[in-house]
Amino acid sequence: MSKQQRERQHRRHKVQGRNKSITSRSKATKDGRRLRDPLPNLPEEIWYHIHSLMPMEDSARTACVSRTFLRSWRHHPYLILSNRTLGLKQNASGKGDVWAFTTKIDQILKNHSAAGVKTLELDVFECRDLNACYLSDWLQIAITPKIESLTLELPSKYEEEYNFPCSLLFGGNGNLIRHLHLTYCAFRPKVGIGCLRSLTKLHLSHVHISEEDMLQMIDSKAPNLSTFDFTGDNLVQFSLESLQVKNLGMACLKEINFLNYSITKLPYMVPNLETLTLSSYNEMVNTPTIAARFHHLNYLEIYLDACLFPEYDFLSLGSFLDASPVLETFILSRAMKFDPVLEDFGDASNMRQLPKHKYESLKDVMIYGFCSAKSMVELTCHILENAISLESITLDTVNDWEDEEDLGRCSVAPARKSGECCYLDSVSILEANKGLMAIQKYIAAKVPSTVQLDVRGPCSRCHSLEPSRYEVKC
Repeated sequence: MSKQQRERQHRRHKVQGRNKSITSRSKATKDGRRLRDPLPNLPEEIWYHIHSLMPMEDSARTACVSRTFLRSWRHHPYLILSNRTLGLKQNASGKGDVWAFTTKIDQILKNHSAAGVKTLELDVFECRDLNACYLSDWLQIAITPKIESLTLELPSKYEEEYNFPCSLLFGGNGNLIRHLHLTYCAFRPKVGIGCLRSLTKLHLSHVHISEEDMLQMIDSKAPNLSTFDFTGDNLVQFSLESLQVKNLGMACLKEINFLNYSITKLPYMVPNLETLTLSSYNEMVNTPTIAARFHHLNYLEIYLDACLFPEYDFLSLGSFLDASPVLETFILSRAMKFDPVLEDFGDASNMRQLPKHKYESLKDVMIYGFCSAKSMVELTCHILENAISLESITLDTVNDWEDEEDLGRCSVAPARKSGECCYLDSVSILEANKGLMAIQKYIAAKVPSTVQLDVRGPCSRCHSLEPSRYEVKC
């Protein structure tokens, strides 16, 4: 054998060895031949890790390719189970197919029971006829010492009917839970939630904690809790490891003057807040000026529902800005149900002005549902005059809840995933148009050249009115 032949043979053996390492597994046919399995011969732990990086739906689809992928799917640690992710559709009455829903979830959770899951998001909001016994069975399978995140979204009727099995969280099962999200259920832990030592995020929405009343008192000794989000009818008292809480969201649907409570109490209760989201549905008094400060707050979002008394003073919201010396982002959203009257309050000399208070850190301001009310114009002008670092301000006369990406109306942003804009009746469209006129007349000229102004109004495609019928006069 010549030297060249020996070199070629050596290279051929080297290549064959390499191929053998990734195609060693094969299948035998009836005539004895072997068919190569295209999957690399990797340790199962590596396949499990690869599949854990894939979206749940993609990992599930690959399970039919090979037994290796099937085992990997059954070890997928993140399960997000809903009608959408399971490929189920609602029927004409808006309800999901309960039998198909329960059958699929039963199978998935039982097949994952051996490996355990780290994240379970269980959304049964659309399955209003689901028997509650299924929920407890599913939670018993999923809540193991491995679980780190648990989300349970239930239909509203379960608010008083379903008792979350708190005992499953104890005995070591809740030691690693960092995120707990419960909606429409009763949650009555006998020893509080201090045992959830790893808990960092707690979200409670329409949750009962006592036999008679809605959740009245939240007592958490979780030392690492940094995010707390609460939605309910009435105001709750809470005792948290307050120095650790950085992010707070609260919505009280039936509480009167919730903003008044928030600005007077929260600076003392949670002094290290960095983000704050407040939703108020019934403000009867203006927001007061206070001496306390949110010393670390850099993000503030306020939502105001339609149940404001007609003379509500939007300018009084400047108290929140005064109390937040390092605030960078301010978002105000307002429901559109005001009487569409364009106030003519003359020139700038007729506008009220708050005491000069420079907002040195404020960079981004967004007002959704901007209206022509004088106090709304005054608030906007006050911000423009005092936010010395302002970079952008968005004034949207439509509060388009369908615009999840915040791209604007569909006529100017065809790429928005939500499709058409939200529905507006003729009164709301008229109000929005008058808001545009107020911006043009009183605000546009006050915007510094260094600030980007984004003005949005009704959609030319979805919110058109006949000019002859709805004439707007200044």
